[in-house]
Amino acid sequence: MTDKIEIFCENTGVAYTVKKGITLIEMADSIGIKLNSRLIGTKVNYITRALNHICFHSCKVRFMDISDPSAMRIYVRSLCFILYVAIKRRIPEADLRIEHPISKGYFCALGLGRKIESDEIDAIRQEMESIIAADLPIEFFEREAKEVIALFREQGCGDTADLIETSGKLYSHYYKMDEKAYFFDGILVPSTGYIDVFDVTRFHDGLLLRVPNPKKPSELEPMVKQPAMFKAFSQHIEFQQILGVSSVGQFNKAVQEKKISGLIMLAEALQEKYIAQIANEIKQKYEEGVRIILVSGPSSSGKTTFTKRLQIQLITNLIKPLAISLDDYFVERDRTPIDENGEYDFESLDALDLECLNSDLAKLLQGEEVELPRFIFETGSREMSGTKIELKEGHVLILEGIHALNPELTKMINKEVKYKVYVSALTTISLDDHNWVPTTDNRLLRRIIRDHNYRGHSVAATIARWRSVRNGEDKWIFPYQEEADATFNSAMLYELAAMRHKAERILMEVMPNQPEYGEAVRLLKFLSYFNYLSDSELPSTSLLREFLGGSSFVY
Repeated sequence: MTDKIEIFCENTGVAYTVKKGITLIEMADSIGIKLNSRLIGTKVNYITRALNHICFHSCKVRFMDISDPSAMRIYVRSLCFILYVAIKRRIPEADLRIEHPISKGYFCALGLGRKIESDEIDAIRQEMESIIAADLPIEFFEREAKEVIALFREQGCGDTADLIETSGKLYSHYYKMDEKAYFFDGILVPSTGYIDVFDVTRFHDGLLLRVPNPKKPSELEPMVKQPAMFKAFSQHIEFQQILGVSSVGQFNKAVQEKKISGLIMLAEALQEKYIAQIANEIKQKYEEGVRIILVSGPSSSGKTTFTKRLQIQLITNLIKPLAISLDDYFVERDRTPIDENGEYDFESLDALDLECLNSDLAKLLQGEEVELPRFIFETGSREMSGTKIELKEGHVLILEGIHALNPELTKMINKEVKYKVYVSALTTISLDDHNWVPTTDNRLLRRIIRDHNYRGHSVAATIARWRSVRNGEDKWIFPYQEEADATFNSAMLYELAAMRHKAERILMEVMPNQPEYGEAVRLLKFLSYFNYLSDSELPSTSLLREFLGGSSFVY
């Protein structure tokens, strides 16, 4: 029996014959792998693995720095581990909870009942630097779930114990330092010395954990002021705390105890309340001259259903909404901009005929009748639709699209007549105190289900395009989110459980020989923590119906 295996390195394009049992970090050292920044993680046959992963079989390997989203997750997760250890050493009475991403970092609640002092922040930073300089090993353990559950209950980490227990896993894992166990849903670096760029700073009543810029790894991500976003997160977190459902373990218990119907009704009622509040404010602004409602948000944020529900609430306020689709203002196909991959860039602002749009809006505001265009996607051409509209007394225009908040979209229109709404799925339920639920994962799962069921796209195709979509959001959407007059959170605490069954079924269609396989496996593992929830109790007007089907709205 041979003691040699063949490993194909995607970075070099070369197949290497190596000794069976080699670790990936040993291999990286032996072939002198060069990356733009420090090696953080690897993918083996498209699945993310730790650097100390041992190879016993021939495989395909790609080494990653933080420019790869999978490696960035490893880096941030490992940084959070170091933060937990540092706080336990310096402020043991603190009850650290990493709640959500904000301002290009991660908001950390400390549970001190007071604001943290500047000298305490300095002490935490110094302790983290000390831990990193010592290059301490991060120990990994895998044990029977009942043993891990008992360990976390003994440590007073009931949220983690509940998560593992209610998810029904036979085995679980933890990481250890200073004789204390920590649970992280994913891979960490082998030792603390791999982390080099970070900072902690005071943020509201807690901390902001700052992380490196993936495009400039030696620099921190620049802080961005996001007060409206933070307020939206805080409102939903407070709501969940009142319900006693802040973590997935608590949610799973509600499912198992058959208390979920009430939670669904409350979550839906909260959303309707916020939509009604926005409609009421628009009614007030109408008296001050507002005539155009602009609705924007990233992919799969639910802005289409939000807009339809907002229209209903506006009518109850005796305002008649007239909807204009920005998709009908695409330029002809031969004028569509091309992205860096040589493909049509429909997400670029330049893909829209801004002159035509602004001309039509100006005419409508002047009381003129306008015939709307219609874009034919099959031919890439635009024609007149025959549909004519006129902005009369008691009417408002609603424009919904990814560029709606960009001032350039309606640059010829006076800002006093515009009211702007930003819609996003700001997921606030956490796996446990150590592990937040990424808002991007929530939206990706929505998009996977919608694209598969209603747009004829394979799961692999949706995953493959997701990074490009995210880059487009960073360029065209997120810079303008804080300019909104209202921010609406479309995420619901029950939705990942409701999506699990449909998402699992189609995620398993991705084959092991496809590059998107690793991402499909990661999402399947993530979903496995949620107890199944039938969508039969969701109302037909639920925003989630836009993705799951069964909506009473026509899309």
